[in-house]
Amino acid sequence: MIASIAGVLIHKSPQYLIVDVHGIGYQVYTSLQSFYRLPEPKESVVLHTYTYLREDALQLYGFLTPVERETFTLLLSVSGIGPRSALNILSGLSVGDLVHAIQEGDLQKLTSVPGIGSKTAGRLTLELKDKLAGLPTMPDQVEGRPSPNSPQQQVVKDAISALVNLGYPRHQAKEVISQVCQKDTSTRMGEEVTLNLEEIVRTSLKLLSR
Repeated sequence: MIASIAGVLIHKSPQYLIVDVHGIGYQVYTSLQSFYRLPEPKESVVLHTYTYLREDALQLYGFLTPVERETFTLLLSVSGIGPRSALNILSGLSVGDLVHAIQEGDLQKLTSVPGIGSKTAGRLTLELKDKLAGLPTMPDQVEGRPSPNSPQQQVVKDAISALVNLGYPRHQAKEVISQVCQKDTSTRMGEEVTLNLEEIVRTSLKLLSR
């Protein structure tokens, strides 16, 4: 099992990362929570990885913190939750929000994640309530390094890709992101506005979950 990867980040997108380790490029899938805090391409990165082995594929899932990797592993232990669903959950909810929702039995918050229905949400609360109780959830314990803002146009493209990757139709993703950008600009008149990718995606997900 590959438990961690340390190398140079040579490709960064919401769909996947490529980390160069001594000339070998490893394709790694990550959550949006980790993606927000990744360094820029050509910079060094350390990812805590989970190796998913199937008959026809070997896939790596990487996270900036051991806590998020542990949460990912626990999600996979739930019946009906595969790597893609687990990644979607950790993209839509922070570890802290996920633990709180499961502890409180907040099915509405859990079902706000695309692809998670009421039955799956019920299984999550039933099977993980005790297992997740000991996880640290304070921001300084679960968050990684923040990444600097990208040019506005690229941020919008990345936000659209992120929502599409979470299961939303592209036209719907474009529409809600446009609303978020217009609203933010109108409330910050007179400033040079450069929206953060995390701000756009988080606000968009809130609007889509209404």
